Amino acid sequence: MTTKEYDLIVLGAGATGENLADRAVQGGLSAVLIENELVGGECSYWACMPSKALLRSAQALRAAQNVSGASQAVTGKLDVGAVLARRDSFTSNWSDAGQVRWVQGAGISLLRGSGRITGRKQVTVTAWNGTTTIVTARHAVAIATGSAALIPNIPGLRESKPWTSREATSAKNVPPSLAIIGGGVVAVEMATAYAGFGSVVTLISRGKLLGNMEPFAGEMVSTSLANDGVHVVTNTETTNVSRSADGVVLTLNNGTTVSASEVLVATGRTPNTSDIGLETIGLTPGAWLETDDTMLVQGSDWLYAAGDVTHRALLTHSGKYQARAAGDVIAARASGSPVSDLPWGAHVATADHEAVPQVTFTTPEIASVGLTSTAARAAGYHVRAVDYEIGYVAGASVKEDGYRGTARMVVDESRQVVLGVTFVGPDVSELLHAATVAIVGEIPLDRLWHAVPAYPTVNEIWLRLLETYGRESALPLRPAAAA
Repeated sequence: MTTKEYDLIVLGAGATGENLADRAVQGGLSAVLIENELVGGECSYWACMPSKALLRSAQALRAAQNVSGASQAVTGKLDVGAVLARRDSFTSNWSDAGQVRWVQGAGISLLRGSGRITGRKQVTVTAWNGTTTIVTARHAVAIATGSAALIPNIPGLRESKPWTSREATSAKNVPPSLAIIGGGVVAVEMATAYAGFGSVVTLISRGKLLGNMEPFAGEMVSTSLANDGVHVVTNTETTNVSRSADGVVLTLNNGTTVSASEVLVATGRTPNTSDIGLETIGLTPGAWLETDDTMLVQGSDWLYAAGDVTHRALLTHSGKYQARAAGDVIAARASGSPVSDLPWGAHVATADHEAVPQVTFTTPEIASVGLTSTAARAAGYHVRAVDYEIGYVAGASVKEDGYRGTARMVVDESRQVVLGVTFVGPDVSELLHAATVAIVGEIPLDRLWHAVPAYPTVNEIWLRLLETYGRESALPLRPAAAA
């Protein structure tokens, strides 16, 4: 057994852990990453990158098919083998050598193995060969171990060896048919991808699709999936799953059955905190970790958490945002430097509460940030939502023949600022950051009027939303002319 000491110990070397350690090192601390799988984590090998690589080729083909002149030149179908090969390149064929080189170049140490907290500021690492190392932290330990797919307690499901998001994004072959249990982002994205590959896809959701978003988003995606041949079954539960040599059979609570070659479970996430020693410091194994906005775990003065384990916003970019706050504040507290922990300060993750951006890479795309109209009202805001058909914008008609899409802007009537924006349509992800800036900056509507969108681009949707709001409002939108 060996012992080592660092200023900061980070459990988990995914995108969140890497960024957290990097910021601490930039702040003058020494840091070590402890990782039992691939350095780079879920996003690099089984989530964001491979899933978007799987989706992109069909999106590009569909876009060409929807523009006259290009559509006549498209004479073939999707080359699924080439798509899978491109996906493999994005994951570096599941080799983390490049990520390890980055860690080393950033001045961060790396220990391979399972890390368990065994005392105050102490972690015991069991390497793959069984050897152990005790690592102590001078200042802090940070948990960035992420989350795993949640397998619901449906009779026969576990025994049927279902796919999770990992198997769906790393598959070497496309099954003839695929049943998907779930109605969230992973479920609809993988339904989109595998329908594009030619699988016969059945999507089974307990409620409506994408229930946490504006209602029109799920409705438009549901219609698009059905048009692509996906059998969409909503407001229905799966009550039993069985596997035979011929595949799987799902029994639904409406009395029907669904047969498929494979079944994918996409019903949520569970924190990777079951086996990291939380019980040794009075916390509950397998639980989400509650933090303040500096990412300090509640009740501790040395334990931090960032990324999925906090259950604040289960998105890679949010985890990296939290990591930057945590790494910087750990370094500041270690050196005795001032801490900026008021809302929107340098050492807090304020945006997690009401300004989280997200893109769902379905057909059509969904780009959203901030609060939905329902969530804003539930939070006590006096709001009004205005909608506009994106296809009416000149830039949209140039981008794609028959462009269809919807935009919604949710406005805080009391302050005259934007609380939330949702765009649904082709390539709307490119509109999202402007909405994020408007919300984070709390830019008044009368000032937004002066942000002139270039013509003819889809960004003109901002002008149309403001005009629609102004026509429907008794309050002045444009500033009065100078006397």
